[in-house]
Amino acid sequence: MKKPVFIAVAGGSASGKTTVVDKIVESFNIEDVTVIKHDDYYKDQSEMNMEERYLVNYDHPFSLDNDLMYSQILDLFKGKSIVKPTYDFEAHNRSKKTETVIPTKIIILEGILIMEDSRIRDLCDIKLYVEADDDIRFIRRLKRDMDERGRSLESVINQYTKTVKPMHFAFVKPTKRYADIIIPNDINHDVAVDLIITKIKSIISV
Repeated sequence: MKKPVFIAVAGGSASGKTTVVDKIVESFNIEDVTVIKHDDYYKDQSEMNMEERYLVNYDHPFSLDNDLMYSQILDLFKGKSIVKPTYDFEAHNRSKKTETVIPTKIIILEGILIMEDSRIRDLCDIKLYVEADDDIRFIRRLKRDMDERGRSLESVINQYTKTVKPMHFAFVKPTKRYADIIIPNDINHDVAVDLIITKIKSIISV
């Protein structure tokens, strides 16, 4: 098998990255696409108690094990399978469960900081940045974290004001300059995603 096509999908928290990724995945055979979430590479914090874990800045690049992710992406690049970590959002810690990932034609790397590390960024064939209005992103995040991740209203608001928002402007938004395509996701992104799908198909057909 030839080298997979690596696609980075970055953007602010709750900007709609997963929606864009899902649209791309739907356009290909399921066995040809793998999605790897940067969130699964949060560092192991088993040595911390829950109160200490709450204080960690999860929107700072230091919270992520990019060395491990880079080495595993390199393995996929070379056609080797990997055993990927997973993350438990309720426990604020790396899960004991792992996932075996085999190389596929298309590998999508998704995360707010996926383009922050130059090593990972430089391995990607297509780099996308999904952009949405800050208020819309906050409302989406509030609903998601309460409904899907077991967070309280107060904890979501505190995390957003103390770390999510300032880190977005310090580390996430600046990576927009590395994107090949910036996708506006306030209302509709169909045209942009269709163009990306066409480009991917042209690459894998060569």
